[in-house]
Amino acid sequence: MQSQAARIDAALDAVRRAQFGMTDTMRRLQGNALGALGLSPNECPFQIIASGPFWRLREYGGKGTKRLMVVAAPIKRPYIWDLSPSVSAIRHCLRRGLRVHLLEWLPASEMTGNNGFAEYTNAICECATRIADTGTKEKAFLIGHSLGGTLAAIFAAEAPASIRGLVLLGAPLCFQPGTSRFRDALMSLLPSDLSDAEPWPGSLLSHLSALASPKTFLWSRLADAAFSIGDHHALEIHARVERWALDEIPLPGKLVHQLIQWLYRENRLCRGELQIDGKLFGPQNISVPTLAVVNRTDDIAPLESIKPFIDAMPNKDVRIIEHWGEIGVSLQHLGILIGQKAHGQVWPEIISWINTHP
Repeated sequence: MQSQAARIDAALDAVRRAQFGMTDTMRRLQGNALGALGLSPNECPFQIIASGPFWRLREYGGKGTKRLMVVAAPIKRPYIWDLSPSVSAIRHCLRRGLRVHLLEWLPASEMTGNNGFAEYTNAICECATRIADTGTKEKAFLIGHSLGGTLAAIFAAEAPASIRGLVLLGAPLCFQPGTSRFRDALMSLLPSDLSDAEPWPGSLLSHLSALASPKTFLWSRLADAAFSIGDHHALEIHARVERWALDEIPLPGKLVHQLIQWLYRENRLCRGELQIDGKLFGPQNISVPTLAVVNRTDDIAPLESIKPFIDAMPNKDVRIIEHWGEIGVSLQHLGILIGQKAHGQVWPEIISWINTHP
């Protein structure tokens, strides 16, 4: 029988989540106000070609035969990939002749709050199969940023034969203590007995991230705004990122629990001990060509959180590209996706790498 203390803790946890749920709503309203000033998303056209209870598969088209499947991060909305026509990763890939798809995660609800790694990798598998079954029967290259890249890597370890290659952008893969100051600070804040019974408000994760690394999530953003004042384009992109950052969505409690406990705290993925449906997965299972892009000014996914995983992969067709950050991106963690220098220097290398792999 549940003790009185446990019942009180559960009740307090429910109250805290409800408060942050209201904060989600308020932050989205603030984002809508910024949108009314001309900062609303300006996404290129797409159609939905498949969907599930907590995901949708977008198709943007493209004229080439090579297919690229974007695995969006489950945190916030996926239009960070298509933030503005001038710094849109989606449009960049379309202009270079790739056929682009994007797997979008829908906000968690009471019905989908119990989804974890198994459900998310199953959705990636369903989408990869759907793409391969259309047109030229070509398997897709999988690309993901941040936790979207982490999920893509987990799927690549689980089903490498389903994809042609893997591109990881600022995706943390190794969570050994000492590899990331953000990881260490976050673990010091979070208890080890996180509840996975209810959806997690997005603003709760934003709040915890700011507490773990105020330099990354507060002071560097203010500095970026100040440095961008003399560059109208950089200042506009910064403002669009701030509008995107307010667009909070809830995540499944089970997914958050597994991310925090299994990856950040126990480092199961890099140790090759991540268990999904009774099987163990890790870097030893990834056999596809892999490209990792690292922003050396990113505290969330530094080189030390990626290189040990890459080094443990048996496949030798692996490359790491380093980017050194820039102004006008608000959060350096996003710079690979939306930075002007990244689009001029890094993305041509990404496209070239894809094109050189049959």
